[in-house]
Amino acid sequence: MTQFPFDVVGFDLDGTLLDTLGDLAVALNHALAIEGRPPIPVDTVRDLVGGGAKKMLAKGLEVTGGGVSDERLNELHHALIAFYADHIAGTTRLYPGGAEMLDGLAARGVKLAVVTNKLEALAVKIFAELGLSDRFFTVIGGDTLGPGRAKPKPDLIELMLERAGESGKPLRAAFVGDTTYDTGAAAAAGIPSVAVSFGFNDKPAHELGATAVIDHFDELIPTLEGLALTHASMLSKT
Repeated sequence: MTQFPFDVVGFDLDGTLLDTLGDLAVALNHALAIEGRPPIPVDTVRDLVGGGAKKMLAKGLEVTGGGVSDERLNELHHALIAFYADHIAGTTRLYPGGAEMLDGLAARGVKLAVVTNKLEALAVKIFAELGLSDRFFTVIGGDTLGPGRAKPKPDLIELMLERAGESGKPLRAAFVGDTTYDTGAAAAAGIPSVAVSFGFNDKPAHELGATAVIDHFDELIPTLEGLALTHASMLSKT
């Protein structure tokens, strides 16, 4: 087997590795009900996901009657998180081909990481409940480095690279996500990105600014195999 072009591949969680939409929708509607708001259909919730649960909640409030005070938003956010933590893996699953893709990357010696804007404790819990924890060398959440450092800033991806580091060896890394938060963070960190078209895309997949786009996880490994040359070519033109 020829050497794989990447040492580390990081993944977003919601809408990238895992289809969390059903459980997020239930938790969001629980918080909205506390405020006396009507429930939001699952397909509509898809358009609200991205940037973390608090942003999803704020958007949900806006579309069901308008925003609330910061204090009330914080109260509802706490209620949403508490409910979600207790119902975190009811319907959540890997996207089709995900297990085989992770197996394939691991067989090629790639270190796998998760970098999400979800709270770290929730991300750790969801992988534990799904029996996936041992697949990743690190799980980094939106709160891991404190306020103001989540994606699309590069800080969390840079932490991933720091944790993956080997003395004297430069790392070749790529990131896989589904929103501009992911592609923006990867670009800011100076690494190529792959966008998945089946996630919670906040723009059409080909407009997310990714180096490449895939429609199914069975495309990821061959895409990554060609990505190093593509990214090098793009950098040479800048």
